[in-house]
Amino acid sequence: MLRGASLRVTAPRLAVLAAVHHNPHSDTDSLITLVRETLDSVSHQAVYDVLRALTAAGLLRRIQPAGSVARYETRVGDNHHHLVCRSCGVIADVDCAIGDTPCLTASDDLGFVIDEAEVVYWGTCRACLAGSGS
Repeated sequence: MLRGASLRVTAPRLAVLAAVHHNPHSDTDSLITLVRETLDSVSHQAVYDVLRALTAAGLLRRIQPAGSVARYETRVGDNHHHLVCRSCGVIADVDCAIGDTPCLTASDDLGFVIDEAEVVYWGTCRACLAGSGS
């Protein structure tokens, strides 16, 4: 993947990719902790730099729901959306409701060429509902 994106293969890049792949929607601090389980000497700045490079290369997607810190995922190249629990903050992927990318057809594009849409559904997850007795 790294070579295909014209990036050098380095231990920090491999560790960050693996951490995001196994822990989608993780924030930077969580990823630093996870990467340090593999590379104990990696700096905060190195992880930030890798996240920036991998996102710019299209290997990671950065999302930031309202009121949340930035989070990262390896699911790129499709136009999926996210569910966010208002109670615990868990984030889950959800495919477009109909077809491939219906949300890319705005009622009025105002002359824009639309190439991405970001839809965030907010609600309460099953675990929080079960815990509240609702």
